[in-house]
Amino acid sequence: MSGPRHYDLIIVGASFAGLACARTAALRGLKVAVVERKSDPGEQVRTTGILVKEAAEDTDIPSELTRRIRGVRLHAPNGSHSDHWAPGYYFLATDTPGLLRWMAQEAWRAGAKLHFGGRFGEASQDARAVHVAGLGSASLLVGADGANSAVARTFGLDRNTRFLGGVELELAPDAGADPRFLHCFLDSKLAPGYLAWALGGVNVTQVGVAVRQSSKPDMDAVLERVRARLGLKHIEIVGRRNGLIPVGGVLRRRSTGRVMLIGDAAGHCSPTTGGGIALALRLGRRTAQAASDWLDAGGEHPAAVIAREAPRFGTKLVMRRMLDLAPPNWVWNSIFGTTAFRHLAHAVYFHRRGSESGLPPLDDPRQSAPIQREKDLAI
Repeated sequence: MSGPRHYDLIIVGASFAGLACARTAALRGLKVAVVERKSDPGEQVRTTGILVKEAAEDTDIPSELTRRIRGVRLHAPNGSHSDHWAPGYYFLATDTPGLLRWMAQEAWRAGAKLHFGGRFGEASQDARAVHVAGLGSASLLVGADGANSAVARTFGLDRNTRFLGGVELELAPDAGADPRFLHCFLDSKLAPGYLAWALGGVNVTQVGVAVRQSSKPDMDAVLERVRARLGLKHIEIVGRRNGLIPVGGVLRRRSTGRVMLIGDAAGHCSPTTGGGIALALRLGRRTAQAASDWLDAGGEHPAAVIAREAPRFGTKLVMRRMLDLAPPNWVWNSIFGTTAFRHLAHAVYFHRRGSESGLPPLDDPRQSAPIQREKDLAI
């Protein structure tokens, strides 16, 4: 890294939140540095990389890095399934390493200085600046460095203590999985506290599971279940992802003076689903916008802006406590397919966007996956 200098923002972590913040801040004319311990932004990916439509609408992403998924197929422990979708809604599977590399390039093109392979070390702050050893000083330090934030540890901020443990395998592409759906498996023996999943990603098939903190993922059992239910032809592992997903809600003490946390570091992650990319992108940009207003126009401290705009997750925290109990499989089987269950699934996955109608179309009519019989797809 170059010698010490003064920046408007130093961002720790080339995460979704960190890179979104860096690009927007640089575009607004701020002097920005990003420090990331990894040598490449696409290394050691710790997320399945699925984007909800809201994130896709806010961020123009190259099409070659994504694939649309039209709906969700939920699988019950007893083998039955139900399909869920909303008119005009979709999810995006992503080439996640490629997406992070693209975001890093966009931040660099906007003017941000990117320091990869540089670990965040000693740091302190006074009334005028934050000082980071080996890098320089900044008017604001943003910790976007993940669930186990070094920034939080250094400055005595709150840290995540409740997690899901997630593991995902990347398999060679397989036509057995219906490409229209994100397949989710509800089974308290297979995935206590959450669920297992499978989807046709970008040039891979992704199969994963997340479980409550007290349990251990069994990927062999997950692969066997997915193979049996989806009819995968063969299993060829080409990659692996794993990591902790914070599900304790937004942390209370996430800023001090000129230091603040965003993204997973701040608990900006849904306690119910573990989803956090859309929120990371939105709050990353808002942090940069608020920082610009604060530094250039005497506006409100960006930490106060984000505290007001970040979700509280009240209902989702209650749902997380219920899921942590890992309801017996007979409970899943008994409520599966009921009207109440369908309404709940629709609210969780589609945020009450319209009603289900018709059959979700294939992304591309040239895809070879067979369309299920109409009675299997009926509401």
